[in-house]
Amino acid sequence: MVSFIPQDLTTGTLHSYLLSAVAPRPIAFASTIDKDGNPNLSPFSFFNVFSANPPILIFSPAKRVRDNTTKHTLENVEAIKEVVINVVNFDMVHQMSLTSTEYPEGVNEFEKAGLTMLPSDHIKPFRVAESPVQFECKVNEIIKLGTEGGAGNLVICEVVKLHISEDVLNSDQTINQEALDLVARAGGSYYSRAKKGFFEIPKPLKNMGIGVDNMPDHVRNSMILTGNNIGMLANVEALPNNDEITKFVDNISERYPDIKTASHREKHKLAQNYLSYGDVESAWKLLLS
Repeated sequence: MVSFIPQDLTTGTLHSYLLSAVAPRPIAFASTIDKDGNPNLSPFSFFNVFSANPPILIFSPAKRVRDNTTKHTLENVEAIKEVVINVVNFDMVHQMSLTSTEYPEGVNEFEKAGLTMLPSDHIKPFRVAESPVQFECKVNEIIKLGTEGGAGNLVICEVVKLHISEDVLNSDQTINQEALDLVARAGGSYYSRAKKGFFEIPKPLKNMGIGVDNMPDHVRNSMILTGNNIGMLANVEALPNNDEITKFVDNISERYPDIKTASHREKHKLAQNYLSYGDVESAWKLLLS
C-alpha cells in the first residue's frame, strides 16, 4: 500500500484522490439567484442529507483549486439565503454536466443547458422542471472551512418544501428507486448510474460550448432527440461549416441514398445513432445538412 501525508501532496493531486476514492457521491443540482435576480444553476457533489427533523441538506461549493476563486453559487447564497436543490437522474445528466461550465456572471445556465425554469412556491430561486425531486430550501448557515484553493464552504440548507414527480412514486407514495434512476459523481470524468454502474461524460469545454440557446430551432425543439442528446450537442465550441457538411453527406450517401431528401425527423433519428457512439461531430453535420 502507498501512503501519503496530505501536506506532502499538491492540492490538485489530493483533490483527485479524494474525489476518486470517496465515490460515488450524490449530486446537488443547486439553483440560486444573485442580488439582481439573475438565475444560476450548478452541480455539486460535496453533498448529502444530514437530518430529518429538522430536514437538513448540506452541500459545499469549494473554492477553485487552480486559482482560489469563488463560485457564483456561493456568492449567491451569501447574498440571497435561498436555494433549490434538484436531484439528477440519468435522463438529464448531460445537461447537468453542461452547467458546470464556468460561464460569466449573469449567464443563465438554464438556457445554456436547455432546462426549464419552474417557479418555486416559497423561495425566489427557480426549480429545474426536468428533475424528479426538488427541494426548496432556506440557507441557515454557511461555514467556511478554509481560505485557500480547494477549501469547502458548508451551505446548511433547511428544506421548506419538497416536490416529487408522480412518475417516481409507488402506489403507497414511497419513492421507486429504479424509476428515480439517480446518477452520482465519481473521479475524473466518471459518473455512476445507480441501477447500472459507471459511465463517462467528457468534461465541458474550457472555451465554453455553444449552449442549447445557440442551437437551430429544429434541433433545440426536436421531438426525437433526448435531453442527454441535446446536452452532448451543446458541448461543442463551433458548428461545422458548409464544406464540412457537404463532404460528410456525400461520404454517407452510398450507405444512406435518400439522406439528401430525408426529413428532419429521419435525420434526427440517424443523428441520435451517431450520438450513441459519442460521435457528436458527425451528428451535427447530419443535423445541419
